[in-house]
Amino acid sequence: MLVAFTHQIQGQENGDSIQQIDSLFQAAKKLQNQSKLDLALKILNKAQTLAERNNNKKNSIDSYHQLAILYLKLNKEETAEIFWDRSKGFLEDVQYPYGEAIFKYIEALILYRNDNKFQALSVLEDAKELTNNRNFYNNILLLEADIYVSIDKYEIASKNYNSLIVNSDIYEKDYLATRAHLGLAKILLNTKDFKESSVHGERALKLAKKNGFYKEIRETNELLTQAYEKAGDYKNALNSYKSVAAVKDTIFNIEKIKTEVKTAEKIQFDFMDDTISRQDREIEELTDATNRSEIIVILVSAFLIIISLLAVSLYRNNQIKLKTNDLLQTKNSELKAARDSAVNAMEAKTNFLSTVSHELRTPLYAVTGLTHLLLEENPSEGQKEHLKALKFSGDYLLNFINDILQINKIDSNKLKPLIVDFNLQRTLNDVIDSLQQSAKENRTKIILKYDSSIPPNLMSDPIKLSQIFINLVGNALKFTKEGSVTVIAKLVKKEADNVTIYFEVADTGIGISTEKQESIFEGFEQGSIQINREYGGTGLGLTIVKSLLGLFDSKIQLDSELGKGSSFYFELKLKSKDSPVSNLPFESTKKDFDFKGLKILIVEDNKINQVITKKMLTKKEISTDIASNGLDAVELAKSNTYDAILMDIHMPGISGDEATIRIREFDKTTPIIALTAISLDDSLESFYAAGCDDVIIKPFKPEIFYQKIGENIFSKKIEH
Repeated sequence: MLVAFTHQIQGQENGDSIQQIDSLFQAAKKLQNQSKLDLALKILNKAQTLAERNNNKKNSIDSYHQLAILYLKLNKEETAEIFWDRSKGFLEDVQYPYGEAIFKYIEALILYRNDNKFQALSVLEDAKELTNNRNFYNNILLLEADIYVSIDKYEIASKNYNSLIVNSDIYEKDYLATRAHLGLAKILLNTKDFKESSVHGERALKLAKKNGFYKEIRETNELLTQAYEKAGDYKNALNSYKSVAAVKDTIFNIEKIKTEVKTAEKIQFDFMDDTISRQDREIEELTDATNRSEIIVILVSAFLIIISLLAVSLYRNNQIKLKTNDLLQTKNSELKAARDSAVNAMEAKTNFLSTVSHELRTPLYAVTGLTHLLLEENPSEGQKEHLKALKFSGDYLLNFINDILQINKIDSNKLKPLIVDFNLQRTLNDVIDSLQQSAKENRTKIILKYDSSIPPNLMSDPIKLSQIFINLVGNALKFTKEGSVTVIAKLVKKEADNVTIYFEVADTGIGISTEKQESIFEGFEQGSIQINREYGGTGLGLTIVKSLLGLFDSKIQLDSELGKGSSFYFELKLKSKDSPVSNLPFESTKKDFDFKGLKILIVEDNKINQVITKKMLTKKEISTDIASNGLDAVELAKSNTYDAILMDIHMPGISGDEATIRIREFDKTTPIIALTAISLDDSLESFYAAGCDDVIIKPFKPEIFYQKIGENIFSKKIEH
């Protein structure tokens, strides 16, 4: 094997060195995943030598990083830190975000190995910000999942693993999927779901055998031995146990270990010898320079005398420093305990809000769904009045929960701005159109003043910008009767593709007193108790605006005078783009669909929600089947043909994510719509990664429910 790689290396030496080094990295990564660590070390040592010969600092950084990661796999942490520290010196001399990201990834690995798990997670978050390299991001997801498993946060870890199962990594697709299946198998073993644990274990074993991942073959067989034994399948348990012994002989035989140790120590000693030789040359150069100058000799002599005189003083200072260090260590321990306490408190708050938001949404779904059904059954005028009041209360509670969830997602760093193409004028028009009904009720005009010199094609996050303007314009309309609300967008400056735009939302409403302007952006704050009672609302709209603008490094400003109106304004830095952006509206056009004769599978564990969803579909002459858990859903999807599947996410047994992944193994086309009471930890990206076509968040407006079902079913039929 090594001979083949040696010939490959020699053949490449005449080619482009950067491409050659990259090829060496990929070869080493493949060998590393196959537990052929001695060969991987030799390949990486070759890459490091080439990088130094070409004086390519970025390649040198990458070589040191790969060597550090490999030495960590060999449990030689001190050697790993030598190479890691060497890369730090190079990073100080060049701008290399990818190198800085890998540097932090290794730091997180070391912290995790030393049981500093929360610090490791924090460092990984910093690493994510530095590069969008897909392979790197997938390895981050894997390390995060392993850390979450170690602190018993199985739900978050499962989401990462599920995303990696369906990854499209061009370098380590099978390796990442193998580790993900193995991770899920460990979680299911810990939660005593031995049957499902063995299913994922078998999938991991199949991939590992196919690719020669010997370490994973051993780990998987060890896990399957436990899973089969605890499930009472002693025959398979014995077979897996025998396989463990066979693989151990392959990977951990004495000769192989000796070879790896010998190779590792040789590379380490060669590196240290090179470092010492380089330092000796520097000393010789300094000595030659000294011999050429008597003045320098005199200065050195004087310097040595001064050093001698200071030795006693330094000794005394050192004693003081030791005492100070003891005190600092004590204080650091106290600070660490306080930090851990604060982290635990924040996690407890996050978990509480996540649970509460999810638990409130489920009964709210029953309230809003039943109210909708009753309103469609021709109630009497007296009943209609009560039902409309109930519907209003349900909508109010839902908006309140959404606002709290939004704020805490921002506070918990769960939200990040997207960078996508969009048309700013279209986005503002969509916001204004959606609020025209509220404006008519207050007999108020909404005016858009849009600077025509603003580039038509911009890049930012149109969804979060829409949320900002919906809150600002909605707030202005609430406090303005028979007046006007003006939305202003004006170009401040444009330099190359960097654009700065001034935004303002001004109204002619009741205004805000000077003393209240200081606190108006704080949560649950309004002008006064009387204003709260007269105009309603939670006082969270402006808090959300302030938090969302913080994501864009912008700040909201306010000018207001009682009785004369208010003006909220801010500036945003955006990117412009030459290519045209589709002029489609932000929200899809509503259509009337003919649902008669369709058949839909409802996957839902809550009995009340089953009844409500079924009745809402029956109203449209849609026939339904119901699955109360993910396993039943998979079996029904195998044995029946459906026009769509409505998939709940949070269920006992396997989750909706896992059920969707399994269905997609044999059915790639049937629309699957996640129908979920989303919580703080949920990620829409994980739903789509699992294979969902769309998401409907419970509780929902009936018209949105029917619209999304129609769009997904009929658009699929048109495509096929």
